[in-house]
Amino acid sequence: MERYDRLYALYDEFDAETLRAYQDFVDLFPPVDSRVALEYWEQAGEELTERKEDIAAAFPEGETFAELAAHATREQAFTALDLYNAYERGVNVLVLDVDETLRSAGQTDNEIPRETLHYLTEFHEAGVPIVICTGQTLENVKGFLIQGLGNELVHSGDVSIVYEAGTGVFTPGHGPDTKRLLYEDLDDEVTDVFDTVRSRVLPDAPESIRRGCHLQGNEFNVTLKPNYETGSEEAETVIDEAMVYVLNLLAEAVPGADAEHTRAYYADADPEIDRVLEDEGEGIDPDAIDVPDAVEGVLDRIDVAYYEADAAEIASRELNKVVGVESALEVLGVDDPFALVMGDSKSDLRVMEWVAENDAGLAAAPEHASGRVLDHVRGEDDLVFDAGAADDVLRTAFALNRLAEL
Repeated sequence: MERYDRLYALYDEFDAETLRAYQDFVDLFPPVDSRVALEYWEQAGEELTERKEDIAAAFPEGETFAELAAHATREQAFTALDLYNAYERGVNVLVLDVDETLRSAGQTDNEIPRETLHYLTEFHEAGVPIVICTGQTLENVKGFLIQGLGNELVHSGDVSIVYEAGTGVFTPGHGPDTKRLLYEDLDDEVTDVFDTVRSRVLPDAPESIRRGCHLQGNEFNVTLKPNYETGSEEAETVIDEAMVYVLNLLAEAVPGADAEHTRAYYADADPEIDRVLEDEGEGIDPDAIDVPDAVEGVLDRIDVAYYEADAAEIASRELNKVVGVESALEVLGVDDPFALVMGDSKSDLRVMEWVAENDAGLAAAPEHASGRVLDHVRGEDDLVFDAGAADDVLRTAFALNRLAEL
């Protein structure tokens, strides 16, 4: 019988839904200090074991199929088998964005759900390194990771944090390579611009931006965040205004540039920035502006990013998430990566494109990700998940790895 046929039989002949319910209960709700609760938990564990043994006795891949049914839905299991037939290998590293990927402000109270944390622990115990790849500051990320996963796991030597979208990499337990400050390798042409913008971005800002935004505590990038709930109408209004202000300030920091140069350059590069300029009454025709070569040479090295109702940011193009991930993989000793990359924004898209170009992994995104990210993910393996449900894809990857072990 072909493996697809046996997988059909698994989900047709056994009550996989109830089996998963028992598995989730045993995994996610450990017994508390209560005799009744402990007895119920032990009974669930015994029932889980019996049901798995029944499956194990019915198929040549018995133990693996029992794990598939206990952790993955029918759709997830068949997706995993399709992925295995396409790539013939399992995932050997996770590369994960945090905000609006692992956690979602609108769905999970901005906390990483228990199910997602559990599967991260499952991959860790299976020896799969985890790279957290985020635009957030290092201290923020360390805080919620330790709270969610525990200090021992985060400091195990198999977890790396690419922070500020690639300006630094923190991998506890690796001696002199524990913290790599990648921005220290940049030359004065770029660092002088960042120093100027950073020193002026709040003191010189219009009152509406000073009152409505704060400067994220980055080591290198300059990021304005709203003093309102992310995604709210107030946040969108102030971040749109801040985007125009950042472009004007950047023009003053780059020798020989003016506001028309920066607006034309970044409007041509990013349709979202072009739209914001139009909405703010600052629209410009990039084709009508001649940006001097010397100015363009500097702007080519500086990334301006707009995140709707979330942030206006300048960063180095030479220090992006791809550079950070490559550095993290080097420290972790992952020489032949086949990564599961999960993210929602254009900075994550670069990592997704990198793994696609190098046949080095899979890409997954939440349904509310940016249009370009969704286009890429759907054009690859269509691993799109609901907001707050990152564990759906992690379950699929779990199933893929079980199949790859056969």
